[in-house]
Amino acid sequence: MENLFQPAIYESISARVNQITPDAKPLWGKMNVAQMLAHCAVAFQVPLSDKPLKGNFLLRLIGPFFKAQLYNDKPWKQGLPTAPNFIITDERDFAAEKQNLLNIISRFYHEGEQGISKHPHPIFGRFTPAQWGQAMYKHLDHHLRQFGQ
Repeated sequence: MENLFQPAIYESISARVNQITPDAKPLWGKMNVAQMLAHCAVAFQVPLSDKPLKGNFLLRLIGPFFKAQLYNDKPWKQGLPTAPNFIITDERDFAAEKQNLLNIISRFYHEGEQGISKHPHPIFGRFTPAQWGQAMYKHLDHHLRQFGQ
């Protein structure tokens, strides 16, 4: 499984983000390209958080049953539900969101496995740093494919 901590994977993902244009149209889903970039950046708040994040009690009970799907080799299906705090519906500035995402991907990569939060995921529980690297790659890959990258 690809891991965002691997140099070649980091370079590949960064190149794919750089290739996104403001007129890119989604192949599925409701977000426009700037919203997708913002959504992807917000997701990095979880593995980079320096404080515990609150989760839904019921989701925490069932989350561990689905955890491995976040970082295994099987691509995510289109139209999966999104956590409410990761849904972006307002209009965003494409250039600013693209640069922000590139910056946060760089931070994640350069801080490395030692930069990963010590706190559990609010729904899925504890991840190893390698699992975080895989999950964040898989999330980015899913949304880049959504926009033809």
